[in-house]
Amino acid sequence: MSGMGSASAHCPTGMKLLMHADPSTVSPKCQSIKMSSHLKGNSLKLHLDTRTVSTSFSKMFNKRNLQVVFRVPYKISSPRNSNMFIVKSSHPQNADLPRYYSKREKKPFPIPVLELRRAARERQKKQKGKPKKPVPPPRNGLLVRSLIPVAYEVLNARIQLISNLGKLMKVVPVHACKWCNEIHVGPKGHPFKSCKGPRVEVRKGLHEWTKANVEDVIVPIDSYHLFDRLGKRITHEERFSIPRLPAVVELCVQAGVDLPDYPTKRRRKPVIRTGKSEFIDANEDDLSDPRPDNINRSIISEVPASETSPATDPEEIRLLSEATLEAWEKMRQGANKLMKKYVVRVCGYCPEIHVGPSGHRAQNCGAFKHQQRNGQHGWQASVLDDLIPPRYVWHVPDLNSPSLKRELRSFYGQAPAVVEICVQGGAKTPELYMPTMRLDVGIPEDVKEAEMVV
Repeated sequence: MSGMGSASAHCPTGMKLLMHADPSTVSPKCQSIKMSSHLKGNSLKLHLDTRTVSTSFSKMFNKRNLQVVFRVPYKISSPRNSNMFIVKSSHPQNADLPRYYSKREKKPFPIPVLELRRAARERQKKQKGKPKKPVPPPRNGLLVRSLIPVAYEVLNARIQLISNLGKLMKVVPVHACKWCNEIHVGPKGHPFKSCKGPRVEVRKGLHEWTKANVEDVIVPIDSYHLFDRLGKRITHEERFSIPRLPAVVELCVQAGVDLPDYPTKRRRKPVIRTGKSEFIDANEDDLSDPRPDNINRSIISEVPASETSPATDPEEIRLLSEATLEAWEKMRQGANKLMKKYVVRVCGYCPEIHVGPSGHRAQNCGAFKHQQRNGQHGWQASVLDDLIPPRYVWHVPDLNSPSLKRELRSFYGQAPAVVEICVQGGAKTPELYMPTMRLDVGIPEDVKEAEMVV
């Protein structure tokens, strides 16, 4: 621009301040410009300190008062004794999905073995020369009283989630592939060639879509029911005589939920340890009858989807979607609290789950190189996604034009199937799943526009 010059100052990340003035008043040799900031609400005000600038700059800024206001969408903090600004966000955008592990590699430990050994050595050093502390529940056979209401909340949230999904899937279409376990939420299936089922060469990787059910959205993962969680491990010969039930339900039963069909042993006194893995039950004959507590032990009844009519009102569908999403989050958050006290094991090679201090001995693992392990499972500590695996599906950014283009696959995000169903039903997108859904990505209209993206 003729007759105008520019000088730049350092600003917070992602922002730059340009100052225009008459070139005759600007000195080519000027020191750095110090700025002081004041954050009020969502606005960042920058004020220039003219004491450290050259004489020509001082004259220029004395004539005009410069105050620049930026709109800041994220939290900005400034460390002490530093002029750097750091932009923080609790949920960054465009995050990748959890890594997919093939069937030929073992799942990593949630905490590396070296760190576990280091922590065990530190505990031994601290306890050296000190009397042993009593074993806390649930390791001593008693229940954690504070987690009994959480167990009932998780079980009721699971029942409500399954019932609401049956109603919601009558309105929001969900498709499942006939040959593989992939599903898609939308009026029609996606066109991506990602099928890995049988006869994939004939179909050239394309899916053959059919109508999905609730079991396709909520992955059924069962585990053995333990009458005594501190008892002996299940042997290979007992694998057919012990009942199995959903792993989340078994976790709730061990945490305090009483189900008539699945009885379990409840102790009122801690067990007496006679060895590292041996114990005897304490005598409870001197105890009086247990007093009733104030814990709400009611379990809601599941309503089959065949007995309900689909919702037609958009407001009713939105409320149903929000209730379903709330039940999903309540079930996952409550199960995560229970897993911090009640140990849950997972096989490092297959999806087998066992709720208990140590895994069972049934030789039914058929994963990669199971012959070398004689069918034994490789038990390790599990995480929440092992107990309640989220089935990720492609996110449809625009329901008015729901068809996804095969060439623009890298621009689309993904979300758990339950979340995508609720979002398409009218619920608000949770912040936790926004990074993988890529909501701030501009999707090109065609391939030519996509090739111009840097």
